[in-house]
Amino acid sequence: MSENQKRSSLLRKKPIAFGEENSALKRALGPLDLTTLGVGAIIGTGIFVLTGVAAANYAGPGLVLSFLLAGIICAFAALCYSEFASSVPASGSAYTYSYTAFGEVIAWILGWDLILEYGFASAAVASGWSGYFQSLLSGFGLQLPHALSSAYNPEKGTYFDVTAAAITLLITFLLTRGVKEAARANGIMVAIKIIVVLIFIGVGVFYVQPSNWQPFLPFGISGVTAGAATVFFAYIGFDAVSTAAEEVKRPQRDLPIGIIASLAICTVLYIVVSLILTGIVPFHMLNVSDPVAFAFEFVNLHGLSWIVALGAITGITTVLLVMMYGQTRLLYSMSRDGLLSPVFSKISGRSQTPATGTWVAGIIIALFSGFISLGHLAELTNIGTLFAFAVVSLGIIVLRKNNPDLKRGFKVPFVPWIPILSAIGCVYLMTRLAALTWITFFAWLVIGLIIYFMYGRHYSHLNPLRRGSKTVDQQPVKPKGNNNK
Repeated sequence: MSENQKRSSLLRKKPIAFGEENSALKRALGPLDLTTLGVGAIIGTGIFVLTGVAAANYAGPGLVLSFLLAGIICAFAALCYSEFASSVPASGSAYTYSYTAFGEVIAWILGWDLILEYGFASAAVASGWSGYFQSLLSGFGLQLPHALSSAYNPEKGTYFDVTAAAITLLITFLLTRGVKEAARANGIMVAIKIIVVLIFIGVGVFYVQPSNWQPFLPFGISGVTAGAATVFFAYIGFDAVSTAAEEVKRPQRDLPIGIIASLAICTVLYIVVSLILTGIVPFHMLNVSDPVAFAFEFVNLHGLSWIVALGAITGITTVLLVMMYGQTRLLYSMSRDGLLSPVFSKISGRSQTPATGTWVAGIIIALFSGFISLGHLAELTNIGTLFAFAVVSLGIIVLRKNNPDLKRGFKVPFVPWIPILSAIGCVYLMTRLAALTWITFFAWLVIGLIIYFMYGRHYSHLNPLRRGSKTVDQQPVKPKGNNNK
């Protein structure tokens, strides 16, 4: 193969209609389902955990500006995701979008990056869920054996976090029952945690001491931007909505609604909660694992503190549900394209979900959450997400140029300026992360490229030398028995 042919094979692009026409997944979701999926993924660890850490260590009362800055950058990225989702309604999110805009090797890099984001974020969230759940148990005088209460740390006498692994496997089971069932359970839990957040706002506003907002920027503007890079983890989730594309009844219309509505709702709640939280408790006292519940304890509202803890458990459960859902649909899409093992795209006839791949992913995440403490990997998850957002934003410019006549259910206004601002904002927040985070991120990408060149490149369905492959010019055949109506 000549050098030109090798370069061409790396940049081969997937037909835009491939995912929609070759899907075996059941279309069962509407705009309300998508909005609750987005809210379920976004509101959880960020609002119940990261608010306190970011206020105490980075931004102080200026945390409200950190959330506003991160929210604006996310809003630009969300507009870009919405256009892609309405134009390329296929599972895989940023991976699939980059496959149609940039080509296979960039798509693989994005897909491998998102595996990092969804996988490790799920494990970290499971660990956080375990901490809240054990705290709730202790309120009833119950306690797990110390050795099974936390991740592997012989110095502290802990070896396995059994509750983190258990909730991961429970969510895995729920996901294999069917997407509509999972969405229904998610909707109930989202309603509960929204009520809890509104209770905190409605009650907490009467305990605000304006003097706690002084000084408003104790760490300066640099603290606000560092805080924005840290709390960006709190916004991870709206992109997971786009992974549901092949299970949405009317993707061109409903996906943009779900993405934008969920982000708007959560941004408003984040800003209001952070303002009230720093008004109740002096910011330097908020470096705790349960800042929202701690705020009620601080003003002696112990009964409401218990309710907040219960809401936090519910909220974090929905985050885990949607993160793991996004992970399985990403693996499904990459596997269907031939870049990963076929096990991840095998569809169960009964539930019309990739059940086998879901169990494989769920067991791996359960092991990580049980054995390894992943709280310190929040920054690594952030850099992966920011990288994906930047590439998707630039992909809109490429898609507009290469496919000007493509049918779009939603169009980003002021192109190319909004996509450029989105990419610049994401890259800027990436620069605010630690050097070790960058080193680890690049190491992960190198491992991914090795796997691609050893496996994915040769087994790709766009490889013309692969038996039964589909070239870019061929139209995929709609599988028999497809139930998308």
